[in-house]
Amino acid sequence: MSGLKLAEGSIANLARYGLIAALVGVFALFSILAPAFLTVGNLQSILVNNFTLLAIVSIAMTFAVTAGGIDLSVGTAVDFASFAFVSLVLAGEPVSLAALAGLAAGALVGAVNAVLVSVIGVAPFLATLGTLFIGRSIQQLLTNGGNPVYLPPSGIPDAFRFLGHGTIASVPVPLVIAAAVIAASAAILAWTRFGRVVLSIGIQPSVVRYSGINLGIPVGATFILAGVIAAIAGLVLTATVTVYIPSSGNAFLLNAIGATFIGTTLSPLGRPNIPGTVLGVLLLSVVANGLLLTGLNFYWQQVATGTLIFAVLAFSFINRKTAAA
Repeated sequence: MSGLKLAEGSIANLARYGLIAALVGVFALFSILAPAFLTVGNLQSILVNNFTLLAIVSIAMTFAVTAGGIDLSVGTAVDFASFAFVSLVLAGEPVSLAALAGLAAGALVGAVNAVLVSVIGVAPFLATLGTLFIGRSIQQLLTNGGNPVYLPPSGIPDAFRFLGHGTIASVPVPLVIAAAVIAASAAILAWTRFGRVVLSIGIQPSVVRYSGINLGIPVGATFILAGVIAAIAGLVLTATVTVYIPSSGNAFLLNAIGATFIGTTLSPLGRPNIPGTVLGVLLLSVVANGLLLTGLNFYWQQVATGTLIFAVLAFSFINRKTAAA
């Protein structure tokens, strides 16, 4: 009997820390398959080029999923923020004002979702899917069919260039911004009343409702917050590539969903959490970079990534079954 309990405990621990084991495993695998993988330059490339933007967008997704919903319009918030930012900088407005306009554009996307979900009562999946489609059409209309909006090299302000390519204490500014978003988000969920309410809504909304809390207000605020966080990614993306490309933010959507749900494996109850999401983003970033270095065909890269996601989520299923037993 003691041996059986020990085995069950080992399975539970493996399920709980399957994400960390997977991350260590892919690091070891790519270190063997691609000699250039563990170089300082490549590791920095993973953090700056693969991790940073996806981490910010995934944090936005984590808030929505934590509140018991999902936000398929995070890419739209990225795009609207990017468009507002580029347009105002191109018009000669101060970078600070353009950045505030970009954040406001992301908040507007979140506010639309908040009204649809909290006021009208549309399911989050359908509400944010509608926002995604409408946002995509608006971008096409604003850019004459989807033409990129470029900033001329001679017209890029120093503050704009610093946001995308500057450093603070030798650390790239985009990575500093991502770290700040991660830290602030973790603090909100762990130490604020709003964060505790959001966590409770995701677990037992009926209990929160019976406690006298109007669910519409925190849920709506969560969607607005998700829009603002995604907008930060839009600002960083624009400052990095100095161009706005319509619907480019949607490229982060599926990976953000994947990272968020991969991150749930770090929770004994299978709940979204900031540390898990960050590790999920890091796992996807390492896999994307490592597969690229190995020269594997792009389509097989997608198969390998999907297979890895299935494997990690399988550990989550084992974890939940063990916890419920």
